[in-house]
Amino acid sequence: MTRIPFDPDAIRALAAVLNETGLTEIEIAEKDSRIRVVRAAAAGIATTASAVAPPAAAAPVAAVPDEASHPGAVVSPMVGVAYLAPEPGAAPFVTVGQSVAAGQTLLLIEAMKTFNQIRAPKAGTVARILVANSTPVEYGEVLLILE
Repeated sequence: MTRIPFDPDAIRALAAVLNETGLTEIEIAEKDSRIRVVRAAAAGIATTASAVAPPAAAAPVAAVPDEASHPGAVVSPMVGVAYLAPEPGAAPFVTVGQSVAAGQTLLLIEAMKTFNQIRAPKAGTVARILVANSTPVEYGEVLLILE
């Protein structure tokens, strides 16, 4: 039986990437070797914490459905990292209270080293920005609210 060589430092580095990005799984394949690191225990901890927390956190939990059902909610069409400005140190694409035109770039989402423009689906005013710069976003997550 052949033993698969592995690098413990590489596994530690991948685990650190999981912690930094909030991802739950990462896999790297090269030729005939593959390393997969999964963080499943954190999901169990989060579930336990949320089961204990609802009485104290009832207001934020109730606010989430309102944002998702808001007619001006702009949701993420993909999983990636949200960027509110075109480059580090530059002014953001939009700010709260700013009027935007239909088709105007609101933010970028980086997915697979490609920057995708998220455009305003309609004209309006930016009421709330719900994501922070350089943070991971999920498919369907509300990014901002237009009114």
